[in-house]
Amino acid sequence: MLQIYNTLTRQKEYFRPLHEGHVGMYVCGPTVYGDAHLGHARPAITFDVLFRYLQELGYKVRYVRNITDVGHLEHDADEGEDKIAKKARLEQLEPMEVVQYYTNRYHRDMEALNVLSPSIEPHASGHIIEQINFVQKILDKGYAYVANGSVYMDVEKYAKDFPYGKLSGRNLEQIVTETRELDGQAEKKHSYDFALWKKAAPEHIMHWPSPWSEGFPGWHMECSTMGTKYLGEEFDIHGGGMDLMFPHHEAEIAQSCAALGHDSVRYWMHNNMITIAGKKMGKSYHNFITLEQFFKGEHELLTKPFGPMTIRFFILMAHYRSTVDFSSAALEAAEKGFARLQEAYARLLKLTPAAATSVEIKGLREQCAEAMDDDLNTPIVLQHLFDSAKAINTVADSKGTISAADLDELKAVWKTYAIDVLGLRLEGAAGSSLEADGQEAYKKAIDLLLQMRLEAKQNKDWATSDKIRNELTALGFTIKDTKDGFEWSL
Repeated sequence: MLQIYNTLTRQKEYFRPLHEGHVGMYVCGPTVYGDAHLGHARPAITFDVLFRYLQELGYKVRYVRNITDVGHLEHDADEGEDKIAKKARLEQLEPMEVVQYYTNRYHRDMEALNVLSPSIEPHASGHIIEQINFVQKILDKGYAYVANGSVYMDVEKYAKDFPYGKLSGRNLEQIVTETRELDGQAEKKHSYDFALWKKAAPEHIMHWPSPWSEGFPGWHMECSTMGTKYLGEEFDIHGGGMDLMFPHHEAEIAQSCAALGHDSVRYWMHNNMITIAGKKMGKSYHNFITLEQFFKGEHELLTKPFGPMTIRFFILMAHYRSTVDFSSAALEAAEKGFARLQEAYARLLKLTPAAATSVEIKGLREQCAEAMDDDLNTPIVLQHLFDSAKAINTVADSKGTISAADLDELKAVWKTYAIDVLGLRLEGAAGSSLEADGQEAYKKAIDLLLQMRLEAKQNKDWATSDKIRNELTALGFTIKDTKDGFEWSL
């Protein structure tokens, strides 16, 4: 039975959905004012694997992943210039032009990474009325106040009735110490009060009418509103990066409890960070590498281009709650590991059954399920698949046998866990780790060359045979002669 680490309780818990057979899951999506980078890829892949595995377990999943296109401010959730509005002003575009452009590019990158589309992808700007209504509920309950056209959460008053800081482990004393002094704080009762609605300055591009002012919702409000709109006042799972735990997710809990009288989420899940030299990768640190730069190899820290499946494999090699430190060398190692997995799968599909099985393959399905049930332990799943690859290679090299029933089961387990759950594209042909346009033509060209080499060998034309092999080897190909002909990989 699936166990997941609940950030709220700080322990692994058996997953029990609110409604039998159905799961509601909300994950914080991107702020679309720039290209997606490796740090964006990790939560997308992490919760894609959870989405896939829940479906594999037989659940019907409603997966909501939002698009933040308003209310995400430059310096803080309450102060500064909206990032999308700033981009629009600098580039003399409509804000929604910026949103659409980067949303399209985000979708392109997610498709390349084989991240499934969510069930619903709501935009913050499409739910302004709902957010205004949610703010009004909090005001009506007495946990917010209006100041100069803006609405703020009264954190001190809220904390008298609800445990503020329970997700991140902070208390009000710590929050006071850590809160930065920002312009415009004078209208708040306390520095740690956060905006539910902000009055727009005259130069602010994105704003809407409300009972309090012409303005826009605070950053935290969109997720409370859209989560409960599409999943109900209480739902199963809320996910996102660990950097969102405070203040964003903590504020979400406060907003939901204030408006509804209870928290909306049963299981909070957070993936850890991608780091560079030990420092979080992110736009605010100016140390990020976009996914497009990875795919093209166009960054000073990259030694070469890396395909989308190499990126996905690299992320899956670590448990989602562990930190992953980026380096080009680590990606090269991941590329080699993925190529080995590809080659094993290609060989698996070519195996022919025998009367009996002499290799050890028993229990693979149970081992993979046990690893996934242990808080999505994807590196252990990969290790089990690599262990079974030894048996595949033994049979492929005619040093062992496998029965028809065991072969069918082995193929089914690889498809379930490598392809359906982990989301890796294993195309079943040696050399298919090359991810570019014309891939199929490229493979056919290599096959043609090796077929010419095979014919040269049969004609005892050793010079031609050796030349083809040596030239391909020099280019980085591995050529293996088999009883049926040849195999190759890059």
